[in-house]
Amino acid sequence: MNAALTIAKREIRTYFNSPIAYIVLTVFLLLAGYLFFGSLFIERQADLRSYFNLMPLLLAFIVPAMAMRLIAEEKGSGSLEMLITMPVPDWQVIVGKFLAGMALLAVMVGLTLCYAATVMAVGPLDKGPAIGGYLGVLLMGGTYMAIGVMASTFTRNQIVAFIIAFAISFALYLFYRLLPFTPESLRPVLSYLSVESHFEAISKGVIDSRDIIYYLSVMVVSLVIATVSLESRKWK
Repeated sequence: MNAALTIAKREIRTYFNSPIAYIVLTVFLLLAGYLFFGSLFIERQADLRSYFNLMPLLLAFIVPAMAMRLIAEEKGSGSLEMLITMPVPDWQVIVGKFLAGMALLAVMVGLTLCYAATVMAVGPLDKGPAIGGYLGVLLMGGTYMAIGVMASTFTRNQIVAFIIAFAISFALYLFYRLLPFTPESLRPVLSYLSVESHFEAISKGVIDSRDIIYYLSVMVVSLVIATVSLESRKWK
């Protein structure tokens, strides 16, 4: 696991030594801030509901952009071959890249704690939904990040990796929106597959183990597929 942490540290330095992290953080904070403060001052709702309601869709765009370079860039530049010739298991490469992406995601989400502080300054903050909402954002973001890492192993083109990750993430988001239009027999399946249906419960302060297991399962499956995809180079 030491190798994974070393890779994660290297990747985090790469993020913050380039404009990527700052562009992603700025875009995210501008969009989230606009919706939060719009709700606070225009609709006069002193809560985090508008911020959390946007997260399933906003993260489906932002996180694939954060993850698209993690493996694809290494493939395109040829540095992946150098990395994988080192005595490091492929799964540690994948985990290291995932942890680096999660570190950037945690920084991004952590910066929005100022929204909670703003709510507390103007009125009482419902701490249960706030804590649950932030936990849900990290779990959902981790799910999108794992999908992004997986997509990044499929190609050496970062744009293609982004499109694949976004398509999968958006489909998981869209399932919840399609529930009213689907046959009754399919609704339980789509509801379970939807990232938003699980996030909705957590963001209300209801921490259900089934929702946690869902997010963790998608992360594990995505990272396992990413590892198999990376190892497939040995079969060629």
